[in-house]
Amino acid sequence: MSDRHGVTNIVIAGLGGQGIVTGSDILAHAAFAAGHDVKKSEIHGMSQRGGSVSSDIRFGPRVHSPMVPHAEADFLIISESSQVLPNRHRLGPQGRLITPDAVPQLFQDESSQQAARMVNVALLGVLSAHLDIAEAHWIDAIRTQLPEKLHEMNLRAFRQARGIEALFGTLTGDSRPRPTL
Repeated sequence: MSDRHGVTNIVIAGLGGQGIVTGSDILAHAAFAAGHDVKKSEIHGMSQRGGSVSSDIRFGPRVHSPMVPHAEADFLIISESSQVLPNRHRLGPQGRLITPDAVPQLFQDESSQQAARMVNVALLGVLSAHLDIAEAHWIDAIRTQLPEKLHEMNLRAFRQARGIEALFGTLTGDSRPRPTL
């Protein structure tokens, strides 16, 4: 998915402390490594107090502005359900909404604290199945942007989410049964 100029528009939104900026850094790093021109912007409301945070990431052959135009996001990644409604208007007519509901089985065996630390990387795994960015670029970006102690669990979450999306299309409304992880 991209606009007529080959630019892909992505918005990541959630609450302060959920790793929205880190998630957008991972995405920007992977897209840049894949040879794209990348622009990124962030909006930090009352982020230190759990307020809304969003980041626009645009990449393609040539990107002029870091801001995703109104109602033109190809993908809207939401890490907190309370942020769907305030951000839904950013999604384009053919855009896809990605929420933690896309990968709930990934977190069944994790503590809530561990799950919270992995959710954005898992959502990027879902996204990655829809973008022409090699998995190696994503893995390098995760390793570069996250502390070493978080690599193993986040890479596992990324790979599992990417695999589930590639096989079962959680974004497409596909009703095929999902595997138990």
